[in-house]
Amino acid sequence: MSVAVRVIPCLDVDAGRVVKGVNFENLRDAGDPVELAQRYGVQGADELTFLDVTASSSNRETTYDVVRRTAEQVFIPLTVGGGVRTVEDVDKLLRAGADKVGVNTAAIARPELINEIAERFGRQVLVLSVDARRVPDGVSTQSGFEVTTHGGKRSTGIDAVEWAIRAQELGAGEILLNSMDADGTMDGFDLEMFSAVRREVGIPLIASGGASEPGDFTKAAQAGADAVLAASVFHFGKLTIDQVKRDMAANGVEVRL
Repeated sequence: MSVAVRVIPCLDVDAGRVVKGVNFENLRDAGDPVELAQRYGVQGADELTFLDVTASSSNRETTYDVVRRTAEQVFIPLTVGGGVRTVEDVDKLLRAGADKVGVNTAAIARPELINEIAERFGRQVLVLSVDARRVPDGVSTQSGFEVTTHGGKRSTGIDAVEWAIRAQELGAGEILLNSMDADGTMDGFDLEMFSAVRREVGIPLIASGGASEPGDFTKAAQAGADAVLAASVFHFGKLTIDQVKRDMAANGVEVRL
């Protein structure tokens, strides 16, 4: 029996509001996170992802409050990421109502954090968020894709495929693979980058960055995505979750309608 591909709206939260831009710049307000979460729960989202895009210490309590209020109103799995640096951060978010926690920059700085989280809470709790792009001139990686930090602004020189393999070995439960080149552009998912990672890792992969039409989601699922994630097309009403799922179902992809 095949496992249904999940459709996940992503809410980038800044100071308690959902925002969205292109390549993490020129952010504009997209609404109240709890209201949007409720809407997506009714529409049939399989999960929700919250990313604290500023993740400053002064903003952290705001994030906990948003998570608490959302968990009280919406009864689908909730992943929360942004600024997670320690096992204690994970514990606090789970206590606030998160089902999974996303880790990014802190794991790059100290990869053993992945193992520590998996050992304490189980690997199913840990989503490794990977912001990757095609390597620019002057940077060389084996796959041609590199991991970035700070919203795609900083190069790490780390090969994206090799990092995904190592994260799986350390205990990551799934990987959220976000194309920084495609983020917010609505030009479609970077299937070449996604396929390069898919060939090498067996844990669930979430495709993110660039979705515009229902067919974009279907192509990602056919390329092996276990879940597809998007923000702008859902927040601003270009697509509904039902439209995306029906296109996938019509093309032979298993979904929960």
